[in-house]
Amino acid sequence: MSAHPGATGAEADAGSTSNPTEPLPLEGIRVIEFSHMVMGPSCGMILADLGAEVIKVEPRGAGDKTRYLPGSGSGLFPAFNRNKLSVQLDIAEADDRDTVLQLIDSADVLLENFRVGKMESMGFGYEELSTRNPGLIYCSLKGFLSGPYGQRTALDEVVQMLGGLAYMTGPPGQPLRAGASVNDIMGGMFGVIGIQSALRVREQTGHGQLINSALFENNAFLVGTHMAQAQLSDEPLRPMPTRRATWAVYDIFRDAEDNQVFVAAVSDGQWRDLCDEFGLTGLAADSALETNQGRVDQRERIHAELQTALSRLSLSEIEDKCTRRGLPVAPVNTPADLTTDAHLVASGALASTGLPTGESVDVPLLPLTFDGRRLGLRSGVPEPGRHNAHYRDGPSVPNGPPDEGSETVGDWGRPGDGSDTVGAVAELPPDTLDHLGDERTQSQ
Repeated sequence: MSAHPGATGAEADAGSTSNPTEPLPLEGIRVIEFSHMVMGPSCGMILADLGAEVIKVEPRGAGDKTRYLPGSGSGLFPAFNRNKLSVQLDIAEADDRDTVLQLIDSADVLLENFRVGKMESMGFGYEELSTRNPGLIYCSLKGFLSGPYGQRTALDEVVQMLGGLAYMTGPPGQPLRAGASVNDIMGGMFGVIGIQSALRVREQTGHGQLINSALFENNAFLVGTHMAQAQLSDEPLRPMPTRRATWAVYDIFRDAEDNQVFVAAVSDGQWRDLCDEFGLTGLAADSALETNQGRVDQRERIHAELQTALSRLSLSEIEDKCTRRGLPVAPVNTPADLTTDAHLVASGALASTGLPTGESVDVPLLPLTFDGRRLGLRSGVPEPGRHNAHYRDGPSVPNGPPDEGSETVGDWGRPGDGSDTVGAVAELPPDTLDHLGDERTQSQ
């Protein structure tokens, strides 16, 4: 299997030890995934990366319509569908119902993020399926947990507005969605936590459980510190861009070429190191600035003098000086910059993931190592129905995943490029998107 493009052999092995004989954490666990967009697929991908056999059920024809989203949605499917197996079945159609039920009967986990009541209306609710498969762990990902909002439709942006995150992110009067689908992804992660916990309980009881994870409650969890602050302070909460400073130096500055760079000093020791490294002798000698509160009270003065000093230096010089003294520092990057980030490339954190079109994209692996080894890429993003012959068209549902040679030989330490996926899927014009799929709508 190949390392990330551009990495040397030594870099590819950084922080990892190849051990293909050791089983992955969830090897032998079968997951049936009925999902689209972000929350469900992210949950399924984490399980797949951990070694589960994740069978993604897509509609017949063009498959999951998330594949064809334009603009900012174009990265969703490539980012959250590696290491999965694709089978096409229309779960609302009688002709496919028996095959769907056979797959579910063989599964350890069912994962879904349809709209509220959709699975139940088709006879695929937890009560019906747990009667057939008592050990089934059924993970339902929605917009809200049970309660007054339980029937509402939700999106990440909806719960960010409703849950105060957008208020805290944007300037006053300008609520702003966070720059990533934080609730979708984190909600999927909580789904994984619930599934793994239920698998542990099943070892003791032999019975599965219904697991629910939701966007709104996840968002509330994220803003919990602000909720606590509001109850402990007489002052109204301020959005992050105008929040009361905790430290005097904890902000974005500019270098000699007007590049942005974040610099911080969050302790008395770091303050002294900052002054020494950047020649701020006047500030260092001022006894009024010896305490954190004293520095916060003169934040504007400190910023002006520090900015003058930084304006004489290049970005690399600022980074070198801060890093040498252990001061927090970071250039302001874009996501596009991360594909060539020295740390991510050298540590093997990125995987060149093959797409059905024949292209590949560099996306992050899970931010975990086990005894220094990463959970690698075993297969790229499959085209719709890549595994129909194995799961759908045979005489019976098989007991395990297909043997696809090198594509599915997992290696803890060296992610493969997934480039042997076959069967390109042509891009569809935007006006066909409404006709794809099986009326899935999720609360996200």
